Amino acid sequence: MRRNLYQEFYKLGHRKITWWSPIILLLLMVITGYGIGYNEGKLLTVTNYNSPDWIILLLVVVGATTFSMEFQNNAILTLLTKSLNKAIVYLSKYLVLFCYDCFLHAIAILFTIGLRYAPLNSHVSWSTIYLYHEPLWENMLKTVGVDLLTTMFIISLVFLLSCLINSNATVTIISLLIVFMGQFVSSSLLNYRDWLPLIKWNPFNMINLTREYYNYVTYYATSQLSNAQLLTGTLCYSLLFVTLGYLIFRKKHF
Repeated sequence: MRRNLYQEFYKLGHRKITWWSPIILLLLMVITGYGIGYNEGKLLTVTNYNSPDWIILLLVVVGATTFSMEFQNNAILTLLTKSLNKAIVYLSKYLVLFCYDCFLHAIAILFTIGLRYAPLNSHVSWSTIYLYHEPLWENMLKTVGVDLLTTMFIISLVFLLSCLINSNATVTIISLLIVFMGQFVSSSLLNYRDWLPLIKWNPFNMINLTREYYNYVTYYATSQLSNAQLLTGTLCYSLLFVTLGYLIFRKKHF
């Protein structure tokens, strides 16, 4: 496992997108700051200048190529011949991408601290009581924690698609469509009121987890699930997608 993790970290560290992503993230956060408005300092701080949406976008691009490009150029064969089993190869890729996910969220926090003192928005004290009668700093950290679960749900889905489809471009497009249209699809499904108890647990609905945490009233009306229910569903679907992805990967012929 240690050797596989080293190899995956080495490959990730030598990809240009790995180091361009924080720069892209910062630019998108600045644009968000200007776009949302000067008087929305609390919302911008809690959401890290809407970094959850931007981090998901970046992770989809990075994650979609983790398997797909290696399938396309047959580099996966080299990994499999040097590894003890396929489970280690699969798990090491997932763990490395999770670490990169944590890295992007940590960078987003640092950028947020800096941008709070830039002329993008009004200054708000960290101790200001905001969501759930908690201080602003606690809301921000909890949003990051919740979004780590949301992003790992998306990564699990990306891995599943990557094991089904060898084209990284196709996986990227499908993943982005799910991320940015999932809420609309879920809302459309929820219109079938007779099926509501079952339909509201559809996987597209889990994409609302982070947004519902910092905008509960609006997104509860959309998801029909509480924060705790979305959290449970996200964890279950993440485990399901990771397992299905591995089962497909294990049976795949190279």
